[in-house]
Amino acid sequence: MGEITDFDALRRAMAENAEEAEGPARNARAERLLAEAESLGVPLAVVEALGHQLKVYNYSSEKDKMFVPFARLLRMWDERPEDFDAYEAHSLHWVFKWMSAGMLDQPHIPLASVEKWLGEMEHRYRLAGYSERAVRAAEFSVAAHTGDLARAERAYAAWLAADRDEMADCHACELHGQGTWQAERGRDAEALGLWAPVLEGEFVCAHEPHTVLASSLAPLLRLGRLDEARANHLRGFRLVRPMESMRGAYADHVEFCALTGNEARGLELLAERPAYFTDTGHPRSRLDFLAVVTLLMDRLTELGLGAQRVPGPAGRTWTASELAAHARAETLELAERFDRRNGTSYVGDRARARMAQRPLVDRLPLGVRTVRPAPAPVAAPPPSEARDEADLAALLAEARRLSRTLRPHALEAWAAVARAAQGVELEPRARAEITENEAMARGPEGIGLFERAAALYAEAGEPGEALAARARGAYVRALAGDPAAALDTVDALYDEALALYAEEATGVRQTASVVMSRARVLMRCVHEGADRTPAPETFTRAEQAVREVLALVGGRTGDDVRLAARAAEARGMLAELAVMRGDGERAAELFRRTAEEYVSAGLPWFAVEYEVQVAALAHQAGDAAGAERALRSALEHGGPYVEPVGRAQLHLQLAEVTGGRGAVAEAAEHALQAAHWADEAGESGTLGAWARQALGGHLLRQGGWAEAAEVLESALADLSPQTHGDGAVVQALWWLGDCLDELGDHREAAERRLRAAGIARHWPEQQDHATLAHLAAESLGKAGLPEEADQAYARAGELWRALGNSAFLVRSLRARGWLALRREGGAEGARERMAEAVRECERAVRAAADPVTREQLTDELAHTHRQFGELLVRSATEESGDAEEPAGPGDTEDQAVQAVFEAALVQLDRAAALFGALGASALDDRTGAELAAGRLAAALGRPAEAATRARAVLAAYENADDGNETVRARRAEATELLGLDG
Repeated sequence: MGEITDFDALRRAMAENAEEAEGPARNARAERLLAEAESLGVPLAVVEALGHQLKVYNYSSEKDKMFVPFARLLRMWDERPEDFDAYEAHSLHWVFKWMSAGMLDQPHIPLASVEKWLGEMEHRYRLAGYSERAVRAAEFSVAAHTGDLARAERAYAAWLAADRDEMADCHACELHGQGTWQAERGRDAEALGLWAPVLEGEFVCAHEPHTVLASSLAPLLRLGRLDEARANHLRGFRLVRPMESMRGAYADHVEFCALTGNEARGLELLAERPAYFTDTGHPRSRLDFLAVVTLLMDRLTELGLGAQRVPGPAGRTWTASELAAHARAETLELAERFDRRNGTSYVGDRARARMAQRPLVDRLPLGVRTVRPAPAPVAAPPPSEARDEADLAALLAEARRLSRTLRPHALEAWAAVARAAQGVELEPRARAEITENEAMARGPEGIGLFERAAALYAEAGEPGEALAARARGAYVRALAGDPAAALDTVDALYDEALALYAEEATGVRQTASVVMSRARVLMRCVHEGADRTPAPETFTRAEQAVREVLALVGGRTGDDVRLAARAAEARGMLAELAVMRGDGERAAELFRRTAEEYVSAGLPWFAVEYEVQVAALAHQAGDAAGAERALRSALEHGGPYVEPVGRAQLHLQLAEVTGGRGAVAEAAEHALQAAHWADEAGESGTLGAWARQALGGHLLRQGGWAEAAEVLESALADLSPQTHGDGAVVQALWWLGDCLDELGDHREAAERRLRAAGIARHWPEQQDHATLAHLAAESLGKAGLPEEADQAYARAGELWRALGNSAFLVRSLRARGWLALRREGGAEGARERMAEAVRECERAVRAAADPVTREQLTDELAHTHRQFGELLVRSATEESGDAEEPAGPGDTEDQAVQAVFEAALVQLDRAAALFGALGASALDDRTGAELAAGRLAAALGRPAEAATRARAVLAAYENADDGNETVRARRAEATELLGLDG
């Protein structure tokens, strides 16, 4: 901003300052501008500078500074109202409402002063002839704040009954206030009904739907409308984040996090706004903020994380429990100041209720990266000197039951037995079971324990169990990378087990365990090729071993789920072998039978991995429906027993399948769940990034631009070419650019699109590079950066030319023509670009080899002629200084301008002729060009020619359906043109 030398410069400076970000820097600039206004000696300049200062204070954390400039403005009005123009007089009365609310929000201002001011506002509005609506709304605010519910209801009714006039708040702000009252009175559904027009975009303003989105969160959660709450949080926080003055709405978002199991995101929000802890210019929003800080910190402490470091007021480090105590004390002190001023306990009661809220949802996945804080580990109790033998017996019985029935968490149950048995003398069988289960829990590190368990089984007189334990140890050795040695061991154990079984010295279950371990080891050899024998022989041996399992347990499973599980697992091994043979159809059938056998045995969680295999084979075969069925079964059968990473993978695959068949909402839900479970699994940066990228794409397809943008930005923080591939990064940037463009953030959209184009320029296929460069150019143009947009269109044009895409080359040239027109003295360059576009398109039409391409390019050529004509008219009117087309030849003294109009008419005629050649499909385009030519003919003083064109349009639509909006509009315009010839 340069030096202020006159009133116009002051106004430009104030307009520029108004566009700056809210905050102390903007406020300080407004103060300096007031000083410069005073030096101009123009009373209206001072009035406008005071109004500007008042406005920036109101939209900042320094709201308490509003009162001084307003008092001065009011004094100037009372002394010299003639110094105010109509706009400033209106503004002065408008900000009476800000003063009323501002006083209420400052507890040091006595309530009597607030009431006196309310009377002053009513008196002045009456003198000015304004409705009581704004006054009653202000009275309602006072009554609602102090807890005078009867007066609040009366004022509320009077507010709604009074006529809306120019002093009434906008519809969006009024509906926010009305809905907030309904929510405070426990009428959440009514509140959301009032807010619906704002949430749906029917009514908007500078701070709406920002505050309505924030206010809607808790009511939506209380009503169980969780999807809407999540969407409103993502959409609303994006709006609130850059606005310093919206601490109260920001607090609503922190509260939402505390009530939905998103404590980690709540901490992220606090870290973004450290000044909110200490800014004192608006005590009421500070109270709201500190109350939800207390709520969040109490929640963390309850989770066992009281000692965790958290963001807090500057100057020291804070733990959650320390900040909870500090924020609670500050909240109650502020509330007490308000209550002392008001003479009620209403503010304090509400603050205490807000701090005492309980979570409304255990965890509401948001789609953005938020890892849930883990509860502090609970140390195992020290072993007591005396053990309760009954408790130990119960633990042992439960562990055996879980193992016998192959229940999940059997290993954890045995670990509990081991802890309880410390220092207790147990019989060998129990010690063998404890040891063997410890070995299984420890994986490769537990190989030696299998031998110890075998010795204990032998001591207990159970040689079959001893062989089974050693065989399991051999399989673990194979998993650890030594399948050859494992096979030597298990072959010997296999011979011993069969001998024992033949002598009836052991049972079928123990023998089946050894036979299954041998089959597993051989399958491992097949997978790794580690056997010393040729691969075909290993393959044959493995298949024989698997079939031996089936032969041994077939028909003998009875109620023993362990034998049923052996049979099912063997079937799955045969399926694996079929996959290796390339027999996908047979493999899929066997995998399905395996899953069905596990489910029939009451072991559905074991079916999951086989159903995933079925899904993969179905996907390879192009059977999307089969893949979807298998994945759904896997999720259903896995239930809570599938590990978080597995659940994330299943949901992500289902997101892809359901999205592929167009079920976008369902695909988004699966992607959301995938992101949630990836975070729970500690895979936020890998699998979680994939899930968020997919979720962002699905939200985009649903039109949820703001939600999609939040999710995609979160995904891009983790997506990397090294881990996810540059295609995933480009797609996320592309989608994010689309979202930002829809949200009006064109400069940011261009930045994302240019980043994506920069990656894609290295790809062998340049279609995406060209498209992204073109889209970036569009965004740069919308952002008011014509030079940068022209460069991007030029680059896109080069790429389209290299790709042989004439249609988009022509479009880039047309866009450059319009951009040239926006630059000073650019009319000639604009016309040259359009002429070049025409030439390129004509060449492409002549070169088109097939009729379809020729027709498409002919349509493109027609549109180019149409736009050329429009550009010529625009350039001529702008050069002549007239923003509108001339109504007749007398309005245009410059013959050169009239010549340009004639040239434009030629272009429009060509467009109409080309559209006409395309037939019925281009009828609306033809008539549009014809009417544009007619308007231009009328402007050139040739009404008869305009009428002829109008009659041609009416004839074209003679038998058309009048219910069609385009038909009605064309007929109306043609009729109007006919009237010019009258």
